Amino acid sequence: MKNALFLFVLLATFAQGAFAHEVRPAYLELRQTGSETSDVLWKVPGLGENLRLGLYVKLPTGCTNVTAPRAAMFNNAYTERWSVKCAGGLTGGTIQIAGLASTMTDVLVRLERLDGTTQVTRLTPSASSFVVEDSPSAMQVARTYLVLGIEHILGGIDHLLFVLALLILVKGMRRLIWTVTAFTLAHSLTLAGATLGFVHVPGPPVEATIALSILFVAAEIMRSRQGKAGLTEKYPWVVAFTFGLLHGFGFAGALNEVGLPQLAVPVALFFFNVGVEIGQLLFIASVFSVIVLARQVTRRIGKSPPEWVWYVPPYAIGSVAAFWVIQRVSAF
Repeated sequence: MKNALFLFVLLATFAQGAFAHEVRPAYLELRQTGSETSDVLWKVPGLGENLRLGLYVKLPTGCTNVTAPRAAMFNNAYTERWSVKCAGGLTGGTIQIAGLASTMTDVLVRLERLDGTTQVTRLTPSASSFVVEDSPSAMQVARTYLVLGIEHILGGIDHLLFVLALLILVKGMRRLIWTVTAFTLAHSLTLAGATLGFVHVPGPPVEATIALSILFVAAEIMRSRQGKAGLTEKYPWVVAFTFGLLHGFGFAGALNEVGLPQLAVPVALFFFNVGVEIGQLLFIASVFSVIVLARQVTRRIGKSPPEWVWYVPPYAIGSVAAFWVIQRVSAF
């Protein structure tokens, strides 16, 4: 079991380093200001040294710029803002992201209409365009936010590392179920509260504290390896619930970037949360699948790994978390 977790941590860490610049989505926002006019916000992941991904917005035929694009580079992201006028309006027109097919990046698109309704969609390298609709159906909203929730949790390495540390530390299936349930309940509460505007916490401190939570459970694993039961091992659901509240604020930050359709807030929020839980369960299932495979391999080999191997997972998780703490605090 520990062999499998060790391999999983290494794969997750290497995957993050190799693809971190690719998995960050671009973001396109169109806010209608009149029947034929809109304000455009376009954010593209940066590549360092004032470089950016070669992604460009192609609006429907008949759209012309009212103002020149105002560009800026901040926090390794390229941003453009401008206003456009589209003869006859945007409805029925096709918006395309040129260059998307040659990347591994998705694009989140949010269009806010004059009546307050929104259309949210996700573009991928295999589907780089979409048609502007009159108003989205509840089914379309549910599908879009469900996918966004799954993608967010599976792309959030920090959240997955925290869950992985709990899987390593918590002994017994019943205790593990209670622990994961407490984590789920906690981040569902703060996700809803922050998204609906009942609670507001600045994003950078939340992200830094999330990294600290991972560092804490990594240290708890080390204590357990040394035969000392820490707080997480004694009361795993308490720790999971407490830090789950923080992780919920992190989920809310991602959801706020996309926004919620004003006429379908409950549907969008519910299905985003369901998507997060589905992604979390998929991750847990994949970990246990690797564990089963590792046990079969161990039986065939008939040889136990050296003692130092058991210390690699907490050191790997803790090292990545410590790096994130420094990186995120320095970005305040």
